[in-house]
Amino acid sequence: MPRDTSSTSSALETDAAARHEAHAAVLISRMEAVPFSRWHAKARIVMGSATFFDAFDALSLAFALPVLVGLWDITPARVGLLIGSTYVGQLVGALLFSWLAERIGRIRSATGAVAIMSVMGVWCAFTNSFPALLMCRVIQGIGIGGEMPVAAAYISELSRAKGRGRFFMLYELIFPIGLAATGQIAALVVPAFGWRALFLVGGVPGMAIAVALSRLHESPRWLIARGRLQEAEAIIQRLEASTPLRSASPPAPDAASPRTEARPTLVSRRRARWADLLGSDYRSRTLIVWALWASAYFVANSLNNWMPTLYNTLYQLELRQSLRAAAMTNIAQVIVLLICAFSIDRIGRRKWAVLSFTCGGTLLGLLGIFGTHSVTSVMILATISYGIIGSVNAVLYLYTPEIYPTRMRAVGTGVATSWLRLASAVGPTIVGVLVGRRGISSVFLMFAAVCVLGALAASRMLETQNRRLEDIAS
Repeated sequence: MPRDTSSTSSALETDAAARHEAHAAVLISRMEAVPFSRWHAKARIVMGSATFFDAFDALSLAFALPVLVGLWDITPARVGLLIGSTYVGQLVGALLFSWLAERIGRIRSATGAVAIMSVMGVWCAFTNSFPALLMCRVIQGIGIGGEMPVAAAYISELSRAKGRGRFFMLYELIFPIGLAATGQIAALVVPAFGWRALFLVGGVPGMAIAVALSRLHESPRWLIARGRLQEAEAIIQRLEASTPLRSASPPAPDAASPRTEARPTLVSRRRARWADLLGSDYRSRTLIVWALWASAYFVANSLNNWMPTLYNTLYQLELRQSLRAAAMTNIAQVIVLLICAFSIDRIGRRKWAVLSFTCGGTLLGLLGIFGTHSVTSVMILATISYGIIGSVNAVLYLYTPEIYPTRMRAVGTGVATSWLRLASAVGPTIVGVLVGRRGISSVFLMFAAVCVLGALAASRMLETQNRRLEDIAS
């Protein structure tokens, strides 16, 4: 009888796919078994340095604006336009570079984003008009917006399930440190050397960081998802060689097991599609996380970008005092995030977000009702509330990559962060209008109302603490 070659070929292909999947599962288990080592530290330091300058470049305009407002006679509405337009660029960058990260890799995508961000930062220093600075900030925003979601996906993929919250949050801590450093450096540099020097401080070192970033190893999880198992294994061998320590990890599932189909697929040739985010499997997660990003950043970035100018123009503080007072918000965020980093794996993502929105919103509501007549009240309550709500921003960078599979992790994070860009573009613009028409009290009351919406969304979060990324995605 003639041999059924088609069925034989199909069986061989099925067997090869099963062995491939089993190899991928073994590689993931080996990654999970290696505790924090110098290999992780190098990746976190280099990527963290890129994130530091991302924060610096994102906020540098806010600390140059008190000078530029008088120098170029910029109205409050145009201030809001300049701040908001930067986030339009960031929106484009978040979508573009997260899409690239799924196709060409996390490292190449992040390197490109940091290069654009840094080169355009230098270019900003040499502009001589409002339209020129507006254009440069939009283009720079593409790099700023592209770095963070890709970096978040990369650091998340290097982390093991146990202690991932602390590992990631200690990396994420570098962002508010960068924001705080921007204020402190601006208070020294801007009065002494002018606003242009601030952009050079952020741009020139960033170009060196882009070179260092390009030399990092690619994410093994991304390579595994792309079927490039030999490349992934070579990197994992370097990871294992970086420390003799090992910890218990779940055994790799047997590819021949009857339960194989119940496991999440580790190797996938399927490319991420935007539509997958709203498919039946991920729609609920996606809509909730979009609401969280929009709520948290509407409040946080509006405060961050407007407070230096409000202290200087509305409360008549001297320039150096205004910059230092505004920088205190980021110092408060660093303090709260330190607490968060060492407790997030015990408390959980959902409880932390609900409590932060509730407490921060309460303080902002009290400020709007009772406290805007006193600059001291504004400094204390706005600083504390920003520190609390700012911790949600960092938790979202931890949480969002956790809820999507590797094949769509960067895209899911990038699209989610696009909501922060939209909220950050709309928020400062609305603040500029409200300050001129209804006064500063209405601004803080608006922030309190947004926090209520954020707390409601946070109560619906999926808890992800101490679970493997592959298990969460299933």
